[in-house]
Amino acid sequence: MVLDSIKGSLKERGVRLTRQRQILLELIDKTGEHLDAESLFQLAKEKDPKLNRVTVYRTLKMLKASGLVDELDLMHYVGDQHYYETRLKQEHAHVICLRCGKVEEFFGEPLQRLRKQIESHFGFQVLLARTEVGGYCAHCQTLRAREVEELRMLTLGAARPAAARAPRKRARRS
Repeated sequence: MVLDSIKGSLKERGVRLTRQRQILLELIDKTGEHLDAESLFQLAKEKDPKLNRVTVYRTLKMLKASGLVDELDLMHYVGDQHYYETRLKQEHAHVICLRCGKVEEFFGEPLQRLRKQIESHFGFQVLLARTEVGGYCAHCQTLRAREVEELRMLTLGAARPAAARAPRKRARRS
């Protein structure tokens, strides 16, 4: 459905939908992942070995300029890397684990309420909202708690006086 809307938008703009652009659009829309340009290139190359990086970058630039694809930084988890997704999706927030990089998408009424609050508070017409939330997923919270506990135990061990840490020698009986 989103892909059909994008194709229609390109056609309206007089942009030809080449086989290579079709491959890239399908990958962006249907993989269910947030792909960076290099990952997109590698996946697209599997489908069309003749496809080159320049085509990927030019297509991404054109789709971005046309307002059909969003370029995301996802809290800069991997440095300056950028990721792409179709813009015609329902508005949503990206929830990023700052430890493992897992990205979840959050859809729902709270985002719409936030948008309405911003519009009413500032007298602002929101055309595009992009929300990112960084934190730790449940799995990484567990790992962090374990690490903190291990560090605490190590610190406690190092804080004991040397005499208390040294193994005691038994006195010899003659």
